[in-house]
Amino acid sequence: MPANYDNSAPFYDRLSKIIFGNALISAQVYLLGFIPANSSIIIIGGGTGWILREIARVHPSGLKITYVEVSSKMTALAKQMYVASNEVIFINQPIENVQMENVFDVVITPFLFDNFTEKTLTSVFAHTHSLLKKNGLWLCTDFQTTGKIWQSVLLKSMYLFFKIICQIETLHMPNIGCQFEVHNYKKLTAKTFFGKFIISTQYQKALN
Repeated sequence: MPANYDNSAPFYDRLSKIIFGNALISAQVYLLGFIPANSSIIIIGGGTGWILREIARVHPSGLKITYVEVSSKMTALAKQMYVASNEVIFINQPIENVQMENVFDVVITPFLFDNFTEKTLTSVFAHTHSLLKKNGLWLCTDFQTTGKIWQSVLLKSMYLFFKIICQIETLHMPNIGCQFEVHNYKKLTAKTFFGKFIISTQYQKALN
């Protein structure tokens, strides 16, 4: 059973800003400039959908966006966002239920994989990998720990909170970077935020 953020939808963005300031937004916006014009994009776990508005600032037209979000309340909020002249299709389902092969130029996963156990991460990553065209771009933003005590304390607190509120399946951060290595992705760019607790990375899928 995937985590469902329905219970946190009314306050999620406000809470994240209280804790992280603008860091969560800045980390995701940093990657949007790498989206090629006239791309087909899939956003997985985009939450309230503010990222659609920010994408529209960079590309006001020409994009075909598939927005996958398991929370119906988050999806409802996302549907209200300004998307300019871009085409957006909303899918209120777990990503595992989306069956399309090699159709997207860009995959965007904002703070998605930290919700999973290693086992779930492996299967969800492999499925998402199959949706991306060869040589396509994967824009991934997520948390990481660099050995600082405050990071571990904050991460543990976050996991406990969302375990209670949203029934996430894990209390530990899985090894996200390992999956990109296993699937032979090339790291093009990366930038850290909030004392290196957040990392945004642009990957490219191999041609073979």
